[in-house]
Amino acid sequence: MNSKFFTSIGGNRQVVALSIARMAEAMGNSILFIAIPLYVAKLPSLTLHFAVPVLVGILISTFGLVNSSLQPVMGAVSDRLGRRKILIQTGMAIMGLGTLGFVFAERYLHLLALRGLQGIGIAITIPASMALMAAVTKKETRGGSMGIYSMLRMIGFSAGPLVGGFILVHFGFNEVFFTGASFIFLATILVQMWVKDVPVNNNNTSFKIIDRSLLSPAITAAGLATFVMAFCFSMLATLQNEFNAKLGIDAFGFSIAISSMMVGRILLQVPLGRLSDRIGRRPLIIGGLILLAPASALIGNVNTLTQLVILRMIQGVASAGIAAPAFALVADLGKAGGEGRQMSVITMGFGLGMAVGPLVAGFLGVIFFQLPFYAGGLLCLVVALIAFKYIPETIRENIPPKV
Repeated sequence: MNSKFFTSIGGNRQVVALSIARMAEAMGNSILFIAIPLYVAKLPSLTLHFAVPVLVGILISTFGLVNSSLQPVMGAVSDRLGRRKILIQTGMAIMGLGTLGFVFAERYLHLLALRGLQGIGIAITIPASMALMAAVTKKETRGGSMGIYSMLRMIGFSAGPLVGGFILVHFGFNEVFFTGASFIFLATILVQMWVKDVPVNNNNTSFKIIDRSLLSPAITAAGLATFVMAFCFSMLATLQNEFNAKLGIDAFGFSIAISSMMVGRILLQVPLGRLSDRIGRRPLIIGGLILLAPASALIGNVNTLTQLVILRMIQGVASAGIAAPAFALVADLGKAGGEGRQMSVITMGFGLGMAVGPLVAGFLGVIFFQLPFYAGGLLCLVVALIAFKYIPETIRENIPPKV
């Protein structure tokens, strides 16, 4: 790894090592984005008699709901045990097994159970990963460090749908599932090889899943920002079949649209993270939410793949302004020994957005196609107002140091 390059943009060896490992895991996880809607549509019999978009939304959302509901628990476990590395590996291994299980699934309820298992795995992994990131970064360069982490994760999320779409078109579903599981197991090995744990000296504290002393309106507002960000860009997957028919594209064409959002985020995540180290976290979070509103609201009105790709890229730029600054903000406000629970607020917001977005898209899209996207745009503006009121600036003001 070129340590001088990553140091110049706010990173260190620990940040880069964990980020690369989670990039591989993200690639394995996101390969399923393309396969799931099409796989549901081809199942021989459906136990739940709903429209296919609703069934796809439920399936995608199960992962996020299980993930989000367990993150506060696993954040508390991470703080209590202080062994972040083994938790990260355990979660990745569970995700890999859940992905591999798709090969043997024959009914919708099998898929539902496997998505729940994957949700448990990611719930174990994320709080421990973010707590480790908070522990190995400094306030002065934290925005850049979080930018590196988010950028490499987004590279994984971008490559996954493209790889999944290509494999699905040229080979088949089982090959997609085998490939996804392989990347996740590779990530588990990379964590073992490259990532070092950081000791936590709070093992004598009481075990509290929800500790109000660790929460604040600012942290909650940051969690809402990541919620609406994930809500807006996750709605698209549920309506894949409808977009394919409307735009005359196949699975690979839709995978380009899915991944194009990541392009804007990949290109700007590190620069905007570093910018937040200079001008502050607050203006970037609010600006990102405002930009995300029209980009999300107009997606239901596209008539060509090019139009869809452009709007998705704008969504990526907006999310780059929200993600790394929001992660850095919560880490800035964090208390020593409580990083797992505090960081779980923001990652839980992201997970809930990933869960609720597809579910809402499935139900509202049945009423009329554009409705879920209009709702997403409106929600962005509401949360921007909340962020304006409650999020402080941690760079230009004196925030008490961690104790």
